Amino acid sequence: MTFDEFDSIDREIMNRVQAAFPLVAEPFRDIADQIGTTEQDVIDRLAVLRSKNVVRQIGAIFDTRTLGYQSMLVAMRFPEGRLDNAARLLNQHPGISHNYERDGFFNLWFTIAVPSDRSLKDEVDQLGVLTGAESTRLLPTIRFFKIGVNFDMVNGKSAAKEAFVPDQTKADASAVTQEVIDYIRVMQDDLELISRPFDSMAKQLGMPVERLFEMADELVKKKIMRRYSAVLHHRRAGFSSNAMIVWKVPEGREQEVGDIMAQHPAVTHCYQRPTYDDWPYSHFTMVHGVSEAECEQFGREIASATGLDERKLVYSRREYKKTRVRYFVEDEFVIGELQPIG
Repeated sequence: MTFDEFDSIDREIMNRVQAAFPLVAEPFRDIADQIGTTEQDVIDRLAVLRSKNVVRQIGAIFDTRTLGYQSMLVAMRFPEGRLDNAARLLNQHPGISHNYERDGFFNLWFTIAVPSDRSLKDEVDQLGVLTGAESTRLLPTIRFFKIGVNFDMVNGKSAAKEAFVPDQTKADASAVTQEVIDYIRVMQDDLELISRPFDSMAKQLGMPVERLFEMADELVKKKIMRRYSAVLHHRRAGFSSNAMIVWKVPEGREQEVGDIMAQHPAVTHCYQRPTYDDWPYSHFTMVHGVSEAECEQFGREIASATGLDERKLVYSRREYKKTRVRYFVEDEFVIGELQPIG
């Protein structure tokens, strides 16, 4: 889809729901009042955008590490004939939230999160055996510099100016009480498109709707919850290209370079990860553009700002899965019950 397929009201709605969805009893009326339309119009438009998979999900975003989960990016290599089956098997894992075919030798990239009482490496090793991966690279985060996906749908450009930087101090496990776990299980679900969508959530939790919103504020302050917002399908929203630009960074410049990269408004994610003999790239910057040419321009701008030349643009060619991690649902999934690919 292109930007021309969305009118000005659609664009305003998408801007508002992805930035900070209003946590009030009648959120769609609140959005309508801000942009000069009716509550029903907002609901109807979001229903159409959801049916076209432009708006994927509206729900709470929680911080993986603060909840006691381990997570990492994984790159795997499959022969072309096995790639689709491998991706479908991996998609069954509730901790795998993003799964893409990308350019290059490592042609399947996914993110995975598991609870602290399980070995992340062992889980990935098992998945590698079950899928028949020819090669696997574990790429945990060494340093966070930026997480801030945001698209300016009014002006048609990536606008990740404000970013969430996870707390890298030791997580306080005592803050994740059973009450918090129950809250997360409900609030991570997709929001109903009805006038008062939070009432049923509050009822499930046995609390007044006002308490539902108070808990959201409390969990944000404790850095357990990042925000409540929508996720857009970047391609269907008009950003047809996304590139993972990876950089070879000289030793000693890791922090400096990462900080500079994170300042670019088109960079939605920026991390330092381990290097390997066959993968010398330590810094990962994710950018989204309306074309590959725009992504390449972003790469040139970052190179100019950092003084670095050695980079590779790894384009996403096919999306197999993009969702939010579902937390505290591990009893719904047993990795040993998956069948190896023949």
